[in-house]
Amino acid sequence: MSTESTNDEVEGTPELVIISGMSGAGRSTAAKGMEDLGWFVVDNLPPSLIPAMVDLGARTQGAVARIAVVVDVRGRTFFDDLRSALGELDASGVVRRIVFLEASDDVLVRRFEGVRRPHPLQDDGRIPDGIARERELLRELRGEADLVIDTSDLNVHQLRARMDDRFAGSGEPQLRATVMSFGFKYGLPVDADLVVDCRFLPNPHWIPELRPHTGMDEAVSRYVFDQPGAKEFLDRYAELLHIVTEGYRREGKRYVTLAVGCTGGKHRSVAMAERLARRLTEDGLDTVLVHRDMGRE
Repeated sequence: MSTESTNDEVEGTPELVIISGMSGAGRSTAAKGMEDLGWFVVDNLPPSLIPAMVDLGARTQGAVARIAVVVDVRGRTFFDDLRSALGELDASGVVRRIVFLEASDDVLVRRFEGVRRPHPLQDDGRIPDGIARERELLRELRGEADLVIDTSDLNVHQLRARMDDRFAGSGEPQLRATVMSFGFKYGLPVDADLVVDCRFLPNPHWIPELRPHTGMDEAVSRYVFDQPGAKEFLDRYAELLHIVTEGYRREGKRYVTLAVGCTGGKHRSVAMAERLARRLTEDGLDTVLVHRDMGRE
């Protein structure tokens, strides 16, 4: 097959997003959001039929330009076919993205109990048993995902907004960064690609006049960056991020989440996240800044 023929085929191929993840983590909400954005959405399609769906979309001459497919363990045996389907798509030159939705075990248990429905994999066991089985089944897929969204602390509107932010635009997708401050005492963000620990810096919490404020306040930020090593760390880590993000771009990665942590997610991590987000923006990345735990104490 000639190079020209291959390029023509790839050019006419619909954009494909595969939505998967934990039951109860919001796949239906994400799919509805994609549908509202104009994507052609197919729920619970057997993975073996995904290449055929993409081929049918290519024959519509642009009428179906964007396809989102929801794949989950409700298919049971069908889910085993996902690996071969992905291989077939890759061999055909189809550009596809995988969005993986997850949440913490306790949140998933509460969601299932709230709707009084069993987990699809719990069989004769308990809801946590089904969740554990599903995590194991999806472990490899999660590792290959282009975007992992932890919905533990998101409501349906926030999840829809997250999907809008990622998939509403047109044109060639670019690398987008999320910089998230957090507190280690509240747990690591599970969707983080990179984690920065600011606990090597003195804690403004122990300065009475700074304790009520946050890292967004000038006095706290000035205190943090007046500490030995703070500015050097910022400069050198920003240089490292430049190398990493350039590599992500070359590899076609479209999303990166940088988690910046301190003890409570109020002072040091917030101040550092603000500066790092500014550096990434100056470096040409579309950057979203989130302070996950600020205000929780």
